Amino acid sequence: MIEVENIHKSFGDNHVLKGISTKFDKGKTNLIIGQSGSGKTVFLKCLLGLFEPDQGKICYNGQYYSDLSAKERRNLRQEMGMVFQGSALFDSMTVEGNVMFPLDMFTTQSLSEKQDRVDFVLKRVNLVDAHKRLPAEISGGMQKRVAIARAIVMNPKYLFCDEPNSGLDPKTAILIDNLIHEITQEYDITTVINTHDMNSVMEIGEKIIFLKNGHKEWEGTNREIFKTDNEAVTDFVYSSELFKKVRQMYIEERN
Repeated sequence: MIEVENIHKSFGDNHVLKGISTKFDKGKTNLIIGQSGSGKTVFLKCLLGLFEPDQGKICYNGQYYSDLSAKERRNLRQEMGMVFQGSALFDSMTVEGNVMFPLDMFTTQSLSEKQDRVDFVLKRVNLVDAHKRLPAEISGGMQKRVAIARAIVMNPKYLFCDEPNSGLDPKTAILIDNLIHEITQEYDITTVINTHDMNSVMEIGEKIIFLKNGHKEWEGTNREIFKTDNEAVTDFVYSSELFKKVRQMYIEERN
């Protein structure tokens, strides 16, 4: 669980985050949505410990980040997995090498132990025959699965995903959504996803935070988002003609 208490973050005169408070539960897919410039990326970096809030606190399973020593902060970061927007795989490393990288950096496991763990997570993301292939030799969807395998290879308590569906076709995006959701529930991880994909909102949005101009404008579930009367939320969610039609159908059925 991650609890956020009234955090603010500014860069010079630019007040990016303005008193955000919320809670992200274990075993659920928690989504952060909002327009470009709403503060989503800065918020995610604060949760990762890359930015320290100017005011307010972030609590990880009962531990306030601001109260931790430098060593305790390093240990906490090793409990975090990250799936980057562009996958961020090392081009010169094989799939196997990319997934093993965190184990090489942060553990004293034997090569055999590391190999067993890599084999396990690659099998979990349905990549059983890609060990020796380079990132350039696999599809974008497969690269995302490698990135997820690397993010969970250290068995993290927290999983952060920055636009995990970016650049993927709709069918592959749904597969990635379902994989993240399954892993979250299976390993009881606190998962936070920064996204603008409305399919993700509808499919796996167990908890949704909507940011606007640095404020938490709304929070709820993927079911509740269709019922809200918050104009800023509905303008964002139903910005396309397709979703406007979906909403109208929902309203007609409800009436």
